[in-house]
Amino acid sequence: MDMRKWFKEAQYGMMVHWGLYSLLAGEYKDRYSGVYAEWIQANLAIPNAEYGKLAKAFNPVFFDAEEWVKLAKDCGMKYFVVTSKHHDGFAMFHSKVDKYNVVDATPFGRDVIGEIAEACYKHGLKMGLYYSQDLDWHHPDGGGYLSNHIPSQGVTWDNSWDFPDAASKNFDRCFNEKIYPQVEEILRNYGELCLIWFDMPMTLKEHQSRALFDAIKKYQPDCLINSRLGNGVYDYVSLGDNEIPDSMPENTEFDPALMNGIRGFKPSPYGLYETAATINRTWGFSAHDQNWKSPEIIAANRKKLNGMGINYLLNVGPDGLGRIPLASQKVLREAAKL
Repeated sequence: MDMRKWFKEAQYGMMVHWGLYSLLAGEYKDRYSGVYAEWIQANLAIPNAEYGKLAKAFNPVFFDAEEWVKLAKDCGMKYFVVTSKHHDGFAMFHSKVDKYNVVDATPFGRDVIGEIAEACYKHGLKMGLYYSQDLDWHHPDGGGYLSNHIPSQGVTWDNSWDFPDAASKNFDRCFNEKIYPQVEEILRNYGELCLIWFDMPMTLKEHQSRALFDAIKKYQPDCLINSRLGNGVYDYVSLGDNEIPDSMPENTEFDPALMNGIRGFKPSPYGLYETAATINRTWGFSAHDQNWKSPEIIAANRKKLNGMGINYLLNVGPDGLGRIPLASQKVLREAAKL
């Protein structure tokens, strides 16, 4: 299948941020997470020994992959992108590489990504997977430690509270032991993927970005790769979070210094662009964030982006029980009517 042609025509998709952080709902020991609930471990410097206890409590009895996928389909979305591993390092799929995953470490014991893949196939939506290929707060050599001079959503980009000796860190170990083999797992075990959505390229070397790109093309030649893989290796451009540009630039020159930035336009080899956006402010579930965009704003953003040939990937953050908040469901359904 010509996935590039499909992507350009798809225009509208659903993104889902869901993981252990969803259980905390934006607070931990009488402290708030800040704007982004999925960053709570780094924002509040929660030790892995404490944060890992969430896995033992993770039992989302109301999770129903078909309900999620049908919501997206009912709202006119054509593809579904879900977090397979966020920056906390916890895999929402059954990984043989690392037992810190939803099947081996939780009483829930079900492969979330596998169930979503089946639901997408059944209901005719394409599935893509988000995977954090650089930051990993569970691995002692997770990325970000070279960039702590840049302001972060957390106390630092890397896990400096459990692993404070930045000088001893070697991202190559994290990449070789966990990141590369887990990306191979998601490519081999969940059927056709329309895209892999990478994020926050801060530590990867160019040859590592290229190795991931080549692995994807080896196992799934049609699978698209977003620009946040890093180092100028990609199929399509992810604009900044919630970025709604006024217009498309006539020419975008290749600037190596900007290749790992996550905002703005970059040259797109196939003319493919996408903006990932939130319905409220956070990506992961927060009980404190009720700042919902109106259906009118959502519909207007979609119209503006699609009119410029930019896809709109709109995020929902299910709670720790597996429920997409009713408020976000209502906004999506109302926006679909406009």
